[in-house]
Amino acid sequence: MNLTRILRHGVAVCALTVAAALPAGAKEFKIAVGDGAGGTQEALGKAFIAALEKQTGGAHTGKLFLNGQLGDEQDTVSAAATGTLDFSILAINNITPFSPTVGVLTMPYVIMSQDDAEKLTQGEIGQSLIDQTIEDAGVRILGWGYSGFRVLTNSKKPVQTVDDLKGLVIRVPKNEIMIETYKAWGVDPTPMAWSETFAALQQGVVDGQDNPYMTVNAMKFYEVQKYITNIRYIFSIEPLVVSEQLFQSLSPEEQQQLVEAGKEATQASSEFLRVEETKIKDELVKRGMEISDPADGEKQFIELATSKVWPRFVDTIGGKEVLDRALAALGRPAS
Repeated sequence: MNLTRILRHGVAVCALTVAAALPAGAKEFKIAVGDGAGGTQEALGKAFIAALEKQTGGAHTGKLFLNGQLGDEQDTVSAAATGTLDFSILAINNITPFSPTVGVLTMPYVIMSQDDAEKLTQGEIGQSLIDQTIEDAGVRILGWGYSGFRVLTNSKKPVQTVDDLKGLVIRVPKNEIMIETYKAWGVDPTPMAWSETFAALQQGVVDGQDNPYMTVNAMKFYEVQKYITNIRYIFSIEPLVVSEQLFQSLSPEEQQQLVEAGKEATQASSEFLRVEETKIKDELVKRGMEISDPADGEKQFIELATSKVWPRFVDTIGGKEVLDRALAALGRPAS
């Protein structure tokens, strides 16, 4: 079965396996998922379960707990580290407090394409981040989910230049790198909890926000937002992590089965984004949203963010050498 079919039929495969009696010694792993149904995290989880069942001949499976049922994303990292949770799928920025080096993937304009994201996470840089996360956080990254760039939406006007941001009230997560990026663009953003965002947009408390296309669609932001700008300052990555305690308790064969299932799920996520994002863009246009690109190839946005934000946060990710190593892997000059 190819990766696309694994992804599409993951639910059916998982349901059949769970319904059947599990063999002696079989395990049904609990997988915490921060987001709800329909997005990258769920798709990654389904693909992983289907691949795990294939790798183990149906001996092991998993069950997804969506919408933060097992705790918020940072709490699940702590739970996995202590061995009280098996797996978690979460946004990369919720691992960085435990393993700061992973924050290199959240620096503005380090990742400039999906190919960049895949090259970093699936190459030597990704392996070094996996090793560091095991040491720092007690969890092992098995798979990488790709959600795409956080595009800017707003209800007031098309935005193509930094000057166009003037007068807009933009919601951001409580994330210092994101807050300082908007400040570099001349905007004083409004940090706000995710649970409050839709109502704030609907009531006009804030004019805009940024998130990947999949989230814009899933959250029905087209009901309260009109304009989309294709900025590329952060590419959203959603890792699948396993408790290192659990991983080390498994046999070498089982460990390898988990690793291989994670690789298959990663490839499925790549395909999912490439196929679904194009469909979602078309759907949002049909629903009345207007999509535009920044002027001059985003040059002004890039220059302001990299010149002001990189120097401020480079020490928090382990130093200039960490950033430069990532840039070199992408064939770009040192910072």
